[in-house]
This record gives sequence, structure tokens and C-alpha cells, in this order.
Amino acid sequence: MIGLKHVNILTLLVAVALMACGGAKSKSREAKTDADAEPQRAELYDYSVVKEYPHATESYTQGLEYKDGVMWEGTGRERHSHLQRIDMLSGRVDIVASLPDDEFGEGITHFRDRIYQLTWLSRRAHVYDLSGKEIKTIAYRGEGWGITTDGSNLYLSDGTSTIRRVDPETFDTLESICVTFDGAPLDLINELEWVDGHIWANIYLTDAIVEIDPKTGIVLGYVDLPDLRLRLKDNPEAEACNGIAYNPATGHFYVTGKQWNRLFEIEIKK
Repeated sequence: MIGLKHVNILTLLVAVALMACGGAKSKSREAKTDADAEPQRAELYDYSVVKEYPHATESYTQGLEYKDGVMWEGTGRERHSHLQRIDMLSGRVDIVASLPDDEFGEGITHFRDRIYQLTWLSRRAHVYDLSGKEIKTIAYRGEGWGITTDGSNLYLSDGTSTIRRVDPETFDTLESICVTFDGAPLDLINELEWVDGHIWANIYLTDAIVEIDPKTGIVLGYVDLPDLRLRLKDNPEAEACNGIAYNPATGHFYVTGKQWNRLFEIEIKK
């Protein structure tokens, strides 16, 4: 997705509040509502910046994942879509695999001994071994935005308010989860990260990340990160906030954005 001007997540919510959740109704897990019940409100979490790292401005970040001490990144745009590793100290990238010139790379995730990388409009997921050698491609319906895993299944976003749980071998939809923020569908769900039984997601065109309960689709809380933009010195090409990685050893998150020149390690305080 081409980055545009970012907005506050609450402003975005107002703009999409009347939009319905997508997905197959027969397998949809819709948020249960009661006309007399007050919807669960999302909590605003605080955070602190633990450390800053250099980040290559050539990288149009679409996916970010910290795995076994290594930072992995998936990038987008035609002719610039790669699967790569990042040297955290220098910001240097090691390109492991490159997509065809006509494909626009999207989210990435490790699933067992494989790495999956989505494409935006090509409707193909590239599946690699851990060295970056392509094993196969898998076709799927709709657009590809973000991807994560709970260790058994994959979860895909497509820019709507729906996250689909899919079979890792076929990408057949097993379940559709309607994501709601304060009772209204939350659109433009982007990059995904699975953390302790919940899904964290970037919301496109905002500088916010949200915590989603996959059992109900309800956004439990969110972190607004516009202040991180103030730390991007001499970075006029910086676009949307995108990319969430998690370090289970420290409990810290890593966040960055499309063509940002910094990557931030943050501690979220609930």
C-alpha cells in the first residue's frame, strides 16, 4: 500500500464506523452485541522508548519479525520487494530473497521451519526455507497485507476490518474474525504480530498499534506513537508507521515505518 498522510486512530474510527465487517458469514466470528450493553472500551496504553536503532530508508517496511535473536523484514514496492535481515547496530540489510519485479511485497512470518511472505495484489504467498530458498507459492483470495501465526495456524489481514485464520498449507479460510474498536468495526488492519495469545496490529494511515483478542475480535487496548515521528531527523521520505516485532526475552516491542530512518525498541505499559 502506498503511504498517505497519517491520522489519529480515533479520527479513523469515526470515518469507518458505518462499515460492516467482511468475511464469509458461515465461518465468521462476529463480536456479540447487545442493544442495552455498553461496548468494551479500548484502553490507551503508555509506552517508553528503550533504545533507537538505525534503519535503512530504502526499506519500505511491510513486515517485521524478531526471531531467535535476528530481526527479519519484508519490504514492498515493485522492484524493491525483499525478504531481508537487519543488522541492528548498523542498520545494514542482508537481502535473503527478492520478489519478481511486478510484485509488491507485504507481511512476513516464521511458521515452524518456513518463512511466509505475502504480496499485495498478486494474491500469492511466497514460502521459503530458513535460508531464503523458495519452496513454493500459495494462492489466496483478496489482498495481502499482514500475516502472523499462533504456531498452528496463520492469520491474515487484507486492509479491511476482518482477520482470517487460514490453513498454512492451502490458505483456506478456517474462520473470519471481525475486529471492533469501542464497538465499531476497525478498518485498515495492516501488519500483524502474535504476542501471548493476542494479535497486535498496525492500523494503516495512523501511528497506532492495537491489541486484539482473537477470540472476540475486540481491541483491548492501543498505543499511539506519533511522538516517534519527532525523532526522525532528516527523514522527509518517511511514510506510514508500519512494522511490529516482539522480543519474548525482554517483553519489548520493536516498531518502525515505511522508509523511516530509525527503528525503535519500546516498552508498553498497561
